[in-house]
Amino acid sequence: MKLKHRLTISNWTAVLAATLIFAAEAFSGSYTKPKADIVDTAVSAGDFTTLVAAVQAAGLVETLKSEGPFTVFAPTDEAFAKLPAGTVEMLLLPENKDKLVAILTYHVVPGNVQAADVVSLTSASTANGENLAINVDGGVVFINDAQVIATDIEASNGVIHVVDTVILPTG
Repeated sequence: MKLKHRLTISNWTAVLAATLIFAAEAFSGSYTKPKADIVDTAVSAGDFTTLVAAVQAAGLVETLKSEGPFTVFAPTDEAFAKLPAGTVEMLLLPENKDKLVAILTYHVVPGNVQAADVVSLTSASTANGENLAINVDGGVVFINDAQVIATDIEASNGVIHVVDTVILPTG
């Protein structure tokens, strides 16, 4: 017995609709999924555990999860390790929260400043009210004395540029 398959217009429409629904579901994760915010992006990167712990201790998580936009010059765990022994532990103590907030907000510039924009600036006003010096030397960008080692890590509420040194405010 031979089976004959006839694809009628209504069957064709059903197959096409099912295919489109399947394709939409398959691609929806990569095309419509919103990016993570700055905090979640830093957490998922894995190189910013000290920074994330400091942001939590300073009570800045909700701020950096808010709409923004923010530009964060994010020191890596290695950058925090360059600080004198005991400095991070001291800063994480509740009695040093104001100092920690001042340091962390010195790494944040309001707005979404992409790398292409950073290289044309000589300074930037930070969230703590002080200015960062920006210098380009031989194609290498420095924020004060910190070298920018990765740029334009997009987040839903801004951008992260990675620095190799914790930037300390002067005031």
